Amino acid sequence: MDLRVIGYLIEIVDSGGFAKASKKVHITQPALSKAIQQLEHELDVTLLERGKRGTRVKLTPAGELVYRHGQTLLANKQALLNELAAQRGLTSGQLKLGLAPLGSAELFAPVIAKYRDTYPKIEMELLVRGSVEQKEALIKGEIELATGIIALDKQFEGILVREEPMVVVLPKHHVLAKAQSLRLEQISLEPQIMFEPGFSLHSMVIDSCEQAGFTPKNITRISQAEFGIALVAAGAGNMLLPKMIAERHSVTGVVSVPLVGSDLRWKMSLFWRRETPLSFAAQAMVEMIKSTSPV
Repeated sequence: MDLRVIGYLIEIVDSGGFAKASKKVHITQPALSKAIQQLEHELDVTLLERGKRGTRVKLTPAGELVYRHGQTLLANKQALLNELAAQRGLTSGQLKLGLAPLGSAELFAPVIAKYRDTYPKIEMELLVRGSVEQKEALIKGEIELATGIIALDKQFEGILVREEPMVVVLPKHHVLAKAQSLRLEQISLEPQIMFEPGFSLHSMVIDSCEQAGFTPKNITRISQAEFGIALVAAGAGNMLLPKMIAERHSVTGVVSVPLVGSDLRWKMSLFWRRETPLSFAAQAMVEMIKSTSPV
């Protein structure tokens, strides 16, 4: 059923006849009459009581039903178009963004603040989740964009936001604290402060240590970088961290030594489901992050 023809029917009734309606909808009377006949044929009902030429047309009972519902359909169509225009113009809409626990404050807080200032009418919901939860939330449609360390594949696509070298955070008075650089093998016997398994960095560090020929032992697991560094300062072990994070949370009593001889690097990405079209609000966030990302 063509909503355009429904609009013709409504205009015929409101105008009182085919002649006036044809001028308003900008088609000839024969074309207008044919369109209504085709609609009647499609619905298998008579919609208009056609009297003598020049008399006002009347709706049949079936026509009254189509006329009433037609008004609702056209109003809903216009409301849909208005809402789409508002979203396209970013004067309305919603964005649900999943944030990785590590690095989001440093990398995304300024962008989020700029986004809110630029698009104040977009409702934002920020959800801090681990890497596994991020992927599950994207698949379920609970969030539209996510941040984290991820290998992009057939399921997810995205952009690299920041790549950082790793450093070894040591107590200031540690025997290795004055080294210019360190290899993983040099800390193989040291107690380790590591993030919990829900963090992508946990498995990355474990894998890199195993590639270097050892499995970390005497591990203390934490969920916050600042607490991990505090444990290092207290002498509980050393910790592998992205250089940016180590510098952000550095305290008196620790030093950061560059890690060398390893492929271990911290790569933060913004990602989303490959087969799911992004909303206008999400597209705007992607473009803003692209424009501000140093990578």
